[in-house]
Amino acid sequence: MRYDLAIIGSGGGAFAAAIAARNKGRTVVMIERGTVGGTCVNTGCVPSKALLAAAEARHVSLHERFPGIGAGIGVTPDGADLPQLVEAKRELVDSLRAEKYTDLAAEYGWDILEGNATFDTDENSGPLLRVDLATGAVRTVTAEHFLIATGSTPWTPAIDGLGAAGYLTSTSAMELDTLPASMVVIGGNAIGLEQAQLWNRLGVQVTVVEALDRLAPFEEPEVSESIADAFTREGIGVVTAATVTRIDRDDTGYQVTLVGADSGPGLLRSEQLLLATGRHPVTTGLNLEAVGVKTGQRGEVVTDEHLRTDNPRIWAAGDVTGHPQFVYVAGAHGTLVADNAFDDAGRTLDYHHLPRVTFTSPAIASAGLTEAQAVEQGHVCESRVLPLQYVPRALVNRDTLGMIKLVADRDTGRLLGAHVVAEGGGDVIATAVYALGNEMTVRQMADLWCPYLTMAEGLKLAAQTFSRDVSKLSCCAS
Repeated sequence: MRYDLAIIGSGGGAFAAAIAARNKGRTVVMIERGTVGGTCVNTGCVPSKALLAAAEARHVSLHERFPGIGAGIGVTPDGADLPQLVEAKRELVDSLRAEKYTDLAAEYGWDILEGNATFDTDENSGPLLRVDLATGAVRTVTAEHFLIATGSTPWTPAIDGLGAAGYLTSTSAMELDTLPASMVVIGGNAIGLEQAQLWNRLGVQVTVVEALDRLAPFEEPEVSESIADAFTREGIGVVTAATVTRIDRDDTGYQVTLVGADSGPGLLRSEQLLLATGRHPVTTGLNLEAVGVKTGQRGEVVTDEHLRTDNPRIWAAGDVTGHPQFVYVAGAHGTLVADNAFDDAGRTLDYHHLPRVTFTSPAIASAGLTEAQAVEQGHVCESRVLPLQYVPRALVNRDTLGMIKLVADRDTGRLLGAHVVAEGGGDVIATAVYALGNEMTVRQMADLWCPYLTMAEGLKLAAQTFSRDVSKLSCCAS
């Protein structure tokens, strides 16, 4: 059978493309060599946030705000039942995988082949896929269009001794059945920060090592300062500007050798080691060169702005393209590919107001440009930083750790970027996305309605700081 669309992968981008293609009446086949659903539901967003929620429950119980809040999911102030937590996480993942992936495929009516796909070409029909099925059989798949949606996988730096010593990734760490006494996390960006706080709140002594000079190094400096403060308050060790040069392991655990650290030891010891040093696109074994598909310096599939490769019948979507690694980007990519492939829509995506959230507590959330990026793009900037002590919701919560920073163009007043460290920061940044998407000025933001005693009110207050002293306003003055 010849299909209209053959997709390699089964994550967010793959499913969005398949649904969009089926809604156009097109036939679809999907090839998956692992577990249906991709990174987000199986090993990324869903399981990590489920465990983060459990760790938060224990943390809250530990501080005696709501005694017993986490007991039903395997956590108490005295400790965590890790096997119970992991099993609850697996049940949630299995449920969502069925509801949002495998059942949907059956409902929309496309084929899923379990096996390994490799590109080949026929001199008459052009590109095709050779699929080595899990059953041992081999099947040839032909299609009008092909979509590469193979995602990304954890990247491992070259460190002496690492291969022999072994290590955890965020995926394998979430399958542990015993809580270690201590853990070193290498990497101080989103995944490393989330994992560090997760394990610390489950009772593990954690130290984070970041090669650059601050945690969350690609966020605003004020964001880095706030999250470092939060980690220090919780007893998480932080070592920055440090390069790991060697890893050793014996019966007692790991020995991590560091050089260039501004502070802290040159040697760290821990029972477990977790690497959170980024992810890289998965293209190995696809035989892309046979069909004229190029890859870039980071291994990403090279596409044009319409997500088409150099082969006009082959497209790419999601992490494998080298675009921002978020499931909502992959989903938008998949729909765009279906529109462009079958309707010749010529669609592109605008990333300038793309949000990102790190689900620490407090959360880190940003959209748009940092101040440094804005200056680099030629803007004359005006920025304001509002500490949460001026946000009524934070005062009511008795938790004023955090800040809101707005970056604006000085000449026009147009908002260029918003950066938040606050509980519920991901919900706050959604409001900023709409402001950025509609090219609003900070004056317009300052004058808009905003419900009192919400954290999102902090955006309005931050916008007001461009023209007034908010410390001299009454609680609900506008």
